[in-house]
Amino acid sequence: MRFLDEPPLFAALKDAQRVLIAGAGGGFDVYVGLPLAFALMRLGKSVHLANLSFSALDLIGTDAWVAPNLAAITPATSGHDRYFPERTLARWLSSRGLNPIVYAFDRIGVRPLRAAYRALVRTLDIDGIVLVDGGTDILMRGDEAGVGTFEEDITSLVAVAGVEVPVRLVTCAGFGIDAYHGVCHAHVLENLAALDRRGAYLGALSIPRHSEEAALYLDAAAHAHAHTPARPSIVNGQIAAAVRGEFGDVRVTDRTAGSELFVNPLMAVYFTVDLPALADHLRYPPHLNDTDTQHEVRAIVETFRAGIKPRPKRPIPH
Repeated sequence: MRFLDEPPLFAALKDAQRVLIAGAGGGFDVYVGLPLAFALMRLGKSVHLANLSFSALDLIGTDAWVAPNLAAITPATSGHDRYFPERTLARWLSSRGLNPIVYAFDRIGVRPLRAAYRALVRTLDIDGIVLVDGGTDILMRGDEAGVGTFEEDITSLVAVAGVEVPVRLVTCAGFGIDAYHGVCHAHVLENLAALDRRGAYLGALSIPRHSEEAALYLDAAAHAHAHTPARPSIVNGQIAAAVRGEFGDVRVTDRTAGSELFVNPLMAVYFTVDLPALADHLRYPPHLNDTDTQHEVRAIVETFRAGIKPRPKRPIPH
């Protein structure tokens, strides 16, 4: 039995003591999980951070690799100076006196990524995993009018669905951001309702503007923006603006020039679901499990989508 005064997200993680919060879609996704990470740390849990990486991991030293396709990034790790979100976050964590290690997974297929997750789970004795997504396209099951930037999210989701850990969740923030990539957000809500009927939806939870978690997140996001001027995070820029209470066409970076944004309070809300149930909700063929590369993942998804009639787009009528 659940009660209103205990958010289901935290109820699900109550017995977990060593939680891995991992960015599912690459880029700066791991930053989206920072408010949750800080809240769990305040509760006395050991929290570790990881990210499916878009960084040039071939430039890091051999001593950083802890397992195949898995590296431990610290503030001193060598690598690309213009774009390295994991190292940028590690440096911010160090400046705050927090554990300055961010684990980076190679951008690979399901089979090797699952092996890398299992290696990290063994190394850290993890008993809870939360995949985090900036935007909500990780909630797409495959038959929608648009599925967003799907390769990395699906790869992470299917990989972790095969990792034996007591608690596995998916949470995402940035509702509305994926409209730029063709996602129909009425389908996001429809999918959440379907998951709720299966008992797999853990509800929505706002990131309160005046909380310590929000203050730390905003500082980390601002630090990342300042230290990645060529490719600042569009997603975290909008989520951070929403956390600050901004609204409408808020210009968060020149990268969005020519686009009309709709920053709003729903972007600062976590939507959380049970990870195995979400993976089971996918419409894609089961041989996604056998992929070794992102190219193979994309080919399977594109072949599947070419053979179906997608759900038509519909507006949210409010």
